[in-house]
Amino acid sequence: MGTIIARKRKDGTTGFTAQVLKKQAGKIVWREAKTFDRRQAATAWMKKRETELAEPGGLERARAPKGKTLADAIDKYTETSRKEIGRTKAQVLAAIKDYDIANMDCAAIRSEDIVSFAEELSKGRQPSTVGNYISHLAAIFAVAKPAWGIPLDRQAIQDAQTVLSRLEVTSKSKQRDRRPTLAELDRLMQHFVDRQARAPRSAPMHRIVPFAIFSTRRQEEITTIKWEDFEPDHKRILVRDMKHPGQKVGNDVWVELPDEAIAVIKAMPRTVLPEIFPYTTDAIGAAFTRACLFLGINTDDMPDEKRLHFHDLRHDGVSRQFEMGKTIPQAASVSGHKSWHSLKRYTHLRQTGDKYAGWKWLKVVTTKTRAKPST
Repeated sequence: MGTIIARKRKDGTTGFTAQVLKKQAGKIVWREAKTFDRRQAATAWMKKRETELAEPGGLERARAPKGKTLADAIDKYTETSRKEIGRTKAQVLAAIKDYDIANMDCAAIRSEDIVSFAEELSKGRQPSTVGNYISHLAAIFAVAKPAWGIPLDRQAIQDAQTVLSRLEVTSKSKQRDRRPTLAELDRLMQHFVDRQARAPRSAPMHRIVPFAIFSTRRQEEITTIKWEDFEPDHKRILVRDMKHPGQKVGNDVWVELPDEAIAVIKAMPRTVLPEIFPYTTDAIGAAFTRACLFLGINTDDMPDEKRLHFHDLRHDGVSRQFEMGKTIPQAASVSGHKSWHSLKRYTHLRQTGDKYAGWKWLKVVTTKTRAKPST
């Protein structure tokens, strides 16, 4: 007999607690409960446990002492990792705990269990997304046994990754080639200038968007750059904790700033806050996403590769460096790439000149006036 109870949490979200009872001769001989973020996950777990308890020896197995579960290993990893776990990785690991595999004893998890989990993930998700889930999970398998004695078999997930790749359930993320056109940027800039006039306290997207392009900085980097790290005389800025596959925390990198990016910074008002752009990534991302939908640049039924994302501004900025005739070392000094191999994807670009030469919006975003350009 099972029930699901929905309860409001303190943070306003809803948790779904699945309760399973087993009776013998009218008496309750087994009771267990587990809370999930989704009703669907709670229902699936409840039905699975009821089936397991109804099998011969099911009650005895339930009463037997349990080892560490995969959920325990995930919690241990997130609690003890000295490296800062990124928001995406943290969200993925939390989501995995909603699946049946998270309740399995670590010693019992085999490659076929991981393959089955990945196939369940693949319903409604792209192979690259499934690949990211398995990759984050593999990080736990790599350290669980040698670090904490939790018996996760590293070979099991390596075998599963091989199988999933060959079955094309997983794949590497495809490199995006989407760049904003000048016509799209014209519409976005007009929208953001008008928005700033209506709501002066909102994030100044009319300056953040050009800065992202000219500086080639990522969204999270823009929000953490401090005035004290800005050296206009040397045309550079210190980017703290720059994203890197093997390191993030402490990966502080000086990068060159093109003149246009310096001009945008100088136009920003100096406040008591240490950050040049004291806004959250959520606010910036949401404003950009809403504007692209409102202006019809993106649509709900548009394939993702054709949508314009904020991160595409960085790609446009790096591409611009090569179109202006910059070499790989020169472009890397702006983008902050430590590996020149990462920039080889741009070397096919021909020197065609500066896409933004004479751009009418540059004067608008580098002065403190909100006047609109003549059209």
